[in-house]
This record gives sequence, structure tokens and C-alpha cells, in this order.
Amino acid sequence: MDIEDLAGGTLETWTPEEVERALKNGEIVLLDVRTPNEYVHEHIHGALLLPMQDFEPSFVPHDERPLVLHCGSGIRSKMVAERIIKSGVTKVAHMGTGFTGWKESGLEYMGTNPADGAPKKMRKQV
Repeated sequence: MDIEDLAGGTLETWTPEEVERALKNGEIVLLDVRTPNEYVHEHIHGALLLPMQDFEPSFVPHDERPLVLHCGSGIRSKMVAERIIKSGVTKVAHMGTGFTGWKESGLEYMGTNPADGAPKKMRKQV
């Protein structure tokens, strides 16, 4: 995990493996800031969708667990993290390599079965 000061707060950059472990253990809230179309096509099971285009800091779920954002590559999630920090939240995390990094790491995700359009657990072979 990398840590940097951003807009008066702290941004943690997590690896896909760190996110997977924390998500499986119920230790984080994972927010997907991609578009609804991207999410429907494929997503990380357990991630909540809060698209960047509709994002308002007041919509962010607040509980004791750390908030981790992700997008396709890490660019949008970092932008949204900065907006969250500017709203007064002092610490936010994001997955630096995004969903692309998740898939490249060979981690399981929900995709769409091309044969029937149904959701299907998938994993890229590495």
C-alpha cells in the first residue's frame, strides 16, 4: 500500500490483492465509480456502484470500515477520492491499477456469459 497527501487528506493506494483480502474479510466498503454499463458487463462481487458522473460526497456510505474506490484503471477513482477528501473525509483509499489490474492478477469477478447473457463468475488465466 502506498500513501500520499492529497487535497488536505490521505490517499492510500491499494493493490488488487490487498483489496480482495480486505473485501473477503468484510473489512472495507468497496465502491465502483465506473459507469452502470461497465458495472453490468463485469464487476467485482460485493462492490457497490456509485458512478463518477453522478457522484456526490454525501452519497458515500459511512461506517467504521475504510472506503476503497476503484474504476477501470485508477484514474477516475483517484479523482473521486480527491472529491471525497475535499468534502471533509480525511482518509480514502483506491485500487491504483483499477479493475484492469484486478483481472490481470487473475482474481475472480462477475462477468456476463456470452452464451445466455447471465451473470457468471470469471477469472482471467494468468
